[in-house]
Amino acid sequence: MLLNTNGESMFYKLLYPLKDIFFGFNVFKYITFRAAFAAITSVILCVALGPAIIRRLYQMKLGQEIRKEECLPLYAKHHTKQGTPTMGGMLILLSIIIPTLLWADISNEKIIIAVIVTTYLGLLGFCDDYLKIAKKNTKGVSARGKMIAQATIGIAIGVYLLFLSESKDFSQHLYVPFIKNPVITQMGIFSILFSALVIVGASNAVNLTDGLDGLAIGCVIAASLAYLYIAYVTGNMTFAKYLQTSYIPGCGELAVFCACIAGAGLGFLWYNAYPAQVFMGDTGALALGGAMGIVAVLTRQELLLLIVGGVFVAEAMSVIIQVISFKWRGKRVFLMSPLHHHFEMKGWHESKITIRFWIVAIICALFGIATLKLR
Repeated sequence: MLLNTNGESMFYKLLYPLKDIFFGFNVFKYITFRAAFAAITSVILCVALGPAIIRRLYQMKLGQEIRKEECLPLYAKHHTKQGTPTMGGMLILLSIIIPTLLWADISNEKIIIAVIVTTYLGLLGFCDDYLKIAKKNTKGVSARGKMIAQATIGIAIGVYLLFLSESKDFSQHLYVPFIKNPVITQMGIFSILFSALVIVGASNAVNLTDGLDGLAIGCVIAASLAYLYIAYVTGNMTFAKYLQTSYIPGCGELAVFCACIAGAGLGFLWYNAYPAQVFMGDTGALALGGAMGIVAVLTRQELLLLIVGGVFVAEAMSVIIQVISFKWRGKRVFLMSPLHHHFEMKGWHESKITIRFWIVAIICALFGIATLKLR
């Protein structure tokens, strides 16, 4: 069960037959091998393409606009970022999709779904960024329009998983961390809405976290590595049985996809670390959040994302709490939201906030992995 003998990645199809000439090519059927090299390919591709894409973004004058009226309390700290190229999410998308197509089983249903959702939300983010920057439309895609577009893909995926998927029997299961068996085995039509909620929520949560150099991408790397492990275990009958968790055929290939996310994240961090040379924009943030959401849905570990993505949850909740408190009480709970801006207002340096949030993200990821055994 450690092998992927049915599926064929592009490299598998080209190189595995050479095993008859040299036995070393036999490794291409192992998911673990392909995941490792998919990550390496993503890093190299991202670092290699980075200078050309950043230079092109400069030439097209697709730089970040820091509007004083929108961030007055922090303008003195952030005005130096004016003009830094954004829409760097294009670099992330290329570094995820291309290695996925090279190393993952491109006939695997779950890989196809993950690539479609990630690309769709990346294009949505691209439209938003383009309208804001190139067309000088400060609102970009309206909040309502963005939510409708996100919900549309979420519902479409939910419908497919419930009625057409090869794993449709699992699509109605609801698993809760620390509990062996599914709490609900027949969610029915609710599973469609639940899948949409996870994808939309994850996509927006990562978008809200993307406010400081390297912050969001570092947290995404931690979460993607956790789900790499979860996907591999879920798709491996032996390990799933040992850990007393669900076994879902085909999920193992998502480990390759998660490896590509982690690799692309590391490559992008090369340019996005403080002081950032490029920002991911909504192009990257919406896509990465959606990618984490769809992996959680496909592995049936949606609620575990609340633990693994604890930083994203905290960032999103800080905004919700701030809005509700100000509307009902006329008072703010935080000095500024999302949460990372609260700590900026308290005088923490940007790099200190980013690194401490990374630490929390790693702890959340490790704790999420540990829940697979604590059942």
